[in-house]
Amino acid sequence: MKNLKTFQVLTLVATFVSGGAVAAAAAEATAPLTTGLWVQHAYLKAPDTKGASSPFPPFFAGGDGFGTSAAISGDTVVVGAPSEDSNAKGVDGDPMDNSAPESGAAYVFVRNGSTWIQQAYLKASNAQGGQLGFSDGDRFGWSVAISGDTVVVGAPNEASSATGVNGDETDNSAPYAGAAYVFVRSGSTWSQQAYLKGSNTDKLDELGWSVAISGDTVVVGARHEGSSGGPGSGAAYVYVRSGSTWVQQAYLKASNTRPIREFATSVAISGDTVVVGDPIEDSGATGVDGDQDDHSATSAGAAYVFVRNGSTWTQQSYLKASNTEAYDSFGYSVAISGDTAVVGSFEEDSGATGVNGDQTDNSARQSGAAYIFARSGSTWSQQAYLKASSTEEYDRFFRVAVSGDTVVVGAREEDSNATGLNGDPMNNLARDSGAAYVFVRSGSTWSQQAYLKASNTDENDGFGSGVGISGDTVIVAAWGESSSATGVNGDQTNNSIPAAGAAYVYSQVAQVSFEEIPALGLPGLTVLLLALATAGLLVLRRRSGQSRPGS
Repeated sequence: MKNLKTFQVLTLVATFVSGGAVAAAAAEATAPLTTGLWVQHAYLKAPDTKGASSPFPPFFAGGDGFGTSAAISGDTVVVGAPSEDSNAKGVDGDPMDNSAPESGAAYVFVRNGSTWIQQAYLKASNAQGGQLGFSDGDRFGWSVAISGDTVVVGAPNEASSATGVNGDETDNSAPYAGAAYVFVRSGSTWSQQAYLKGSNTDKLDELGWSVAISGDTVVVGARHEGSSGGPGSGAAYVYVRSGSTWVQQAYLKASNTRPIREFATSVAISGDTVVVGDPIEDSGATGVDGDQDDHSATSAGAAYVFVRNGSTWTQQSYLKASNTEAYDSFGYSVAISGDTAVVGSFEEDSGATGVNGDQTDNSARQSGAAYIFARSGSTWSQQAYLKASSTEEYDRFFRVAVSGDTVVVGAREEDSNATGLNGDPMNNLARDSGAAYVFVRSGSTWSQQAYLKASNTDENDGFGSGVGISGDTVIVAAWGESSSATGVNGDQTNNSIPAAGAAYVYSQVAQVSFEEIPALGLPGLTVLLLALATAGLLVLRRRSGQSRPGS
């Protein structure tokens, strides 16, 4: 314990030194101090890294798109690569045969202690590629989700006309109908458990555009489903497991469904609560449970909360932004943990920064925003309005994840060339490199805790294309990262494979209060005092201008 405390305090000192904040910290030494320190533990790549011929997002350029989606549960991470080209099927097949363009794949990584390894390579049981150079493969891996020993992978371009669970997957008569696949782990071995289709499968539904899982319940979004509410209105399907058998339990539609919507572009679940996003819903309502029939704000977006009682699902709430405007795309990303829901707004335009800033200032076009809603009983209310600490136009701060009192938001087109933790967000020297932001709640108050960048930041990386959080571990994906590395913690510096993609794992250092320092004992205090003395000298050198230029 003493060694752990020594490490934590020294980590704090290092954090202070890097920010030149030793004096300020000493002045506040009587108060408990949360470090906010997130340390990168792993750099994940596919074992068969393949890139593109041009520096555009992978679905335009032919890269694997590893990191288009990412999710985490405990010590297990799953990363989707919907443009991967192998014709392998099932689990741990041959990844090197690239004869099924954009059939897609997903990769499972696990942590043992502090070491990450790849555990499985997942492909659809009916993997189907498209014509070389076109995006009409199945796109297995476009969406991924995980809960414990169960993974769900969406393939929105899959073409079978099967309906329900485990139907005929060989009938490719319904292009872009979509599907989802459930995999389970026994020990360290993965196998496919179910093949999910809608109860009303039709071409162009894109079932699997979004997926979510909590325990024995899976939600799959079909953003262009149109059998009720008109063409392209969208739907979400709820499946439940008993033993190893899956059945469809519910078919969810918006309470104000209309044609040409995209209800279920995003889905999330926690226990008996589901959140569904529709980024092109057009009501001008604001806040919670407003007028759904006011169609004055084209593509403003909305989110819908559904709850289960027994096996019956009902809509509990209709969520809108507090600053609803046309084309904000509120609902493009959603997340939920317990009684806290988060909704991302892909193209929100406010120039505000931080938490609860001025929502009416539309000076930063498509900068993006996130909104936190909290439930008390059965009543939802907006608790916070989140913006990046360095809001700029076209950053697209919107990709959200939540676990307890911590929210992560990805901004895949942020432009800073900073690396690691809490660097300089203000220089725009790495266009579309991307960033992620960590926010924490104390009581009902939210604040930004960390600003995360890749360890090998580069332009067009799209860091923040996917985010996930489980406890004190965060996964951030970068679908356009270009290293030729393979596996875990390879060479990040070789940018020879454009848009190959990567994912980064971060963990948080525990809280330490200065009242605990005496418990370190004499050896720990000796080391601490030496570190503080060194830190103080470094700060003095900086202030006197004696440090090296640029430091």
